[in-house]
Amino acid sequence: MKAAPKTYLETYNARMQRVLEHVDQHLDGDLDLEALARVAAFSKFHFHRQFMATFGVSVHRYVQLARLKRASHRLANTGAQSVTQIALEAGYDAPDAFARAFRQRFKQSPSSFRKSPDWAPWLAAFGPLDNARSKLMHITYEAEDVIIRDAAATPVAIMEHRGDRATLPATIERFIAWRKAAGLTPDKNPTFNIFRSERTPENPAEYAMDLCIGTDMSVAPDDPDMKVGQIPGGRCAVLRVAQNTHNLEPAALYLYREWLPASGEEARDFPIYAQRHFTLFPDRPVHEVVCELFLPLK
Repeated sequence: MKAAPKTYLETYNARMQRVLEHVDQHLDGDLDLEALARVAAFSKFHFHRQFMATFGVSVHRYVQLARLKRASHRLANTGAQSVTQIALEAGYDAPDAFARAFRQRFKQSPSSFRKSPDWAPWLAAFGPLDNARSKLMHITYEAEDVIIRDAAATPVAIMEHRGDRATLPATIERFIAWRKAAGLTPDKNPTFNIFRSERTPENPAEYAMDLCIGTDMSVAPDDPDMKVGQIPGGRCAVLRVAQNTHNLEPAALYLYREWLPASGEEARDFPIYAQRHFTLFPDRPVHEVVCELFLPLK
């Protein structure tokens, strides 16, 4: 049976989504209005209004936010690049222009952010970017996307995050610093997130997630941040997520709402968790980050 032809709206939305994916994959390339209009195959004379009408943010602001997001990660996570290098890669001709834009968005200078990131203004600044991406980037999952497999038990070092998700970036920062100091790398030591609450609980203070790195190394009993634990082995329903990996809630809801009731399976007494493959953004482009979501089964 042939698939139904796409409607005009579906085709239009697909062209717009193609633009967002192109931005993700070409942050160092030519992303001016005319270039992106060509990607969408729309007239350059109308594209800026079409983009604004679809996403609620201008083309220029969207590209600027995407580049600033990568720049902010590079500032916080590595000292290998100078502020000047990061400014040039973010599309600014001079460090002072970059510093003005950075301070306007994040209420900190780039050098201050590098030393001690304030994550609350950072999260607020990217609201327009996240809202724009959520307009069209809806992923539809099917039963065939879920694989049942036996996961091996994995010893891990765990950093617990408890409290408002707005403070999660600071916990991630401490986790990355500990991982680097311990000589553990994501390509050799798998990274896991164990979700112990809803993504947006009614009381934000009840948000809970564990950040884990696969290792059997010992952790000092008096370590203020880390403890030893294990992700148990056993049967799991596994769903691969290759887009929008910063928000796994839609994938988790599919597993709970649609796949699990129809499968005849029962969930095991361990939280749903994710394994992040390759390295976390910004070490690789956002489109290359892949997660596997594990729903433990009896």
